[in-house]
Amino acid sequence: MPKIYVRSYGCSANTADAEIAKGLLKEKGYILAQIPVNSDLNILLTCIVKTPTETKVTKHVKQLYGSGKPLIVAGCMPKAMQSHVEEVAPRASLVGPDDIEHIVDAVDKTLRGERVVYIEGEPTERTCLPRVRTNRLVHIAPICSGCLGDCSYCIVKHARGRLCSFPAEKIVDDVWKAVADGCREVWLTAEDTAAYNHEGTTLPMLLDEVTGVEGEFRVRVGMMTPNSALPILDELIESYRNEKVYKFLHVPVQSGNDIVLREMSRRYTVDEFRGLVTRFRASHEHLGVSTDIICGFPGETEEQFQDSLDLIRWLRPDVLNISRYWERPGTEAAAMPGRLHGRETKARSRRLTTLWKGLSVETGMRWIGWEGVILLDEAGRDGSKVGRNYAYKAVAVDTDAGLGEFVKVRVTGAGVGFLEAEIA
Repeated sequence: MPKIYVRSYGCSANTADAEIAKGLLKEKGYILAQIPVNSDLNILLTCIVKTPTETKVTKHVKQLYGSGKPLIVAGCMPKAMQSHVEEVAPRASLVGPDDIEHIVDAVDKTLRGERVVYIEGEPTERTCLPRVRTNRLVHIAPICSGCLGDCSYCIVKHARGRLCSFPAEKIVDDVWKAVADGCREVWLTAEDTAAYNHEGTTLPMLLDEVTGVEGEFRVRVGMMTPNSALPILDELIESYRNEKVYKFLHVPVQSGNDIVLREMSRRYTVDEFRGLVTRFRASHEHLGVSTDIICGFPGETEEQFQDSLDLIRWLRPDVLNISRYWERPGTEAAAMPGRLHGRETKARSRRLTTLWKGLSVETGMRWIGWEGVILLDEAGRDGSKVGRNYAYKAVAVDTDAGLGEFVKVRVTGAGVGFLEAEIA
């Protein structure tokens, strides 16, 4: 049978799609190649959320296309930037994010010399499909596709479309099978997990059903927008009390200034964001918090950027995803006046990075002396292993215990974004 190489870029949803593509292909008898030099056909699941990522992906598309082997460009790029892909790789087949279930058919036809374009599909649940997981211990469970927002800077909305929530019973069945298969972490993922609503079943209800699955595993709830989380806040906080749920909240704020948020078409205020985090922290001690900031949005003044710095000083997030503003084609922000020079956006990004690194170590120091159980989920440096505590804090420890095991540790040190520990 032909050998197929699959590579993905970007978010966990794209990673899940790559795992599903591999699973479907393996089920049909195709052999999965580890490197493209050994393949008969290459598949690239693309990401276009930022200009640097698009540039990197485009370079890889050119390299694979230039090899002369059949190529399928999948993911967000062919759906949102079809003409760009066809300019770079005119004979490549295209498969959009809502057409991943057609990947076997696309491979069959592309290997026969046909060029297929599958980019007009409707969102369908990505549950209970075969998988070849990147990490055998982690099951990425997409719970919905698309979003309800219309952020002025976002190009992904042109690829993923409007919100489509998947049936709760199928998600739960998918989790049950994953746990039975040995997975110890379940990542509920979406562009906005808090927007999930399938026939009246909301995210807190779904969490209660997922945590009802028998077995020893943990659940990480993925990114949610503040405005979607606020209406279900009480129920969400209660669902987080289940010991299987990591006390970890990923709520991108994007800016600490209300005027900038309005220009971004974000549907909440800074005070509402603060209130959400405050409520969560009051209910869950040492809550792990992740947020995102865009530096240098068109028209952002120095004073407005200072508001973002001040918000991060207050928030002290465990994880901070920092992005310089990049103009994305077809977005409203691309036509906005007041675009900052690249040197300024880079300088602001560096200032924010420096601030967060200092805060991260200070925040980590609060964990020193803590004793508790972590789930070992990946290999670390120099033979160590990395696990996650109840707040999804990364903890490095030297131990002979195997990945997938729970071990009790004592925290002895803190670095930028991680803790060091010894077996207790």
